[in-house]
Amino acid sequence: MATERTVRIADRVVGHARPCFIVAEVGINHNGDLNLAKRLIALARDKGCDGVKFQKRTVDVVYSPEELGRPRESPFGSTVGDLKRGLEFGFTQYQEIDRYCRELDIMWFASPWDERSVDFLEQFNPPCYKIPSARLTDLGLVQYARKTGRPLIISTGMSTMEEIQEAVDVTDEDKLVLLHCTSTYPSAEKELNLGVIPQLMEAFDCPVGYSGHEVGVVTSVMAVVLGACVVERHVTLDRAMWGSDQAASLEPHGLELLTKYIRTWPIALGDGRKRVYDSEKPILEKLRRIGCFEV
Repeated sequence: MATERTVRIADRVVGHARPCFIVAEVGINHNGDLNLAKRLIALARDKGCDGVKFQKRTVDVVYSPEELGRPRESPFGSTVGDLKRGLEFGFTQYQEIDRYCRELDIMWFASPWDERSVDFLEQFNPPCYKIPSARLTDLGLVQYARKTGRPLIISTGMSTMEEIQEAVDVTDEDKLVLLHCTSTYPSAEKELNLGVIPQLMEAFDCPVGYSGHEVGVVTSVMAVVLGACVVERHVTLDRAMWGSDQAASLEPHGLELLTKYIRTWPIALGDGRKRVYDSEKPILEKLRRIGCFEV
């Protein structure tokens, strides 16, 4: 059974009796290009999303010297370090992202992958923090983000129920949202396991949503039907663009359909009370024969 607890994120109230909170994950799909990032922000706003999300890493903290030195060809150079540094925005870029989101009246926040990234993001007074699936078991990071007093959204990909419980135990449940997630890019439909959403709702006293990496929009809408009150999807201008997350992202038309269908669900759901609508009465009078029974 869904908890009645809600979490306030900026001017939005997130919970199971509230309109679904839709997040467009820009992530690293900006490919290190601020202008592309701004185009994705504008796309999210134009298609009816509630917020956009980025990712922030302190490269030399998150990755070992050995990992950064490994060969990997990219537009930024020939090593993993070249790639990771090329995809990372600094203060000037985030200052412009902050300004631009205020101009478009859409909230933005980010996933900090380490404590120094939390400190960096604090400069912009974000409405919340997102703990990515890869960092759910980094309880030090979860606790560090908690100490800011901001709500936490935690993705649960690659995690057991026991690991999720350990993360929940070091948070404030009145400021927590959990997201069911499968951490493959893109995710196969047979591995989405959307039935976990009601299980999380039953197990934890906090709002539960869905972070999807599948192709298409239908299964993300199914997640909302199952009770997800947050939906996060990666966005791109073109899934054929360079980048590891592009294939698991929604293009403009897909994002438009996602927001349209999610907003339609509570309208179609109604209040659950059976009634005869006024619009049905002329049909009733025309087609129903009172006192006549088929044998």
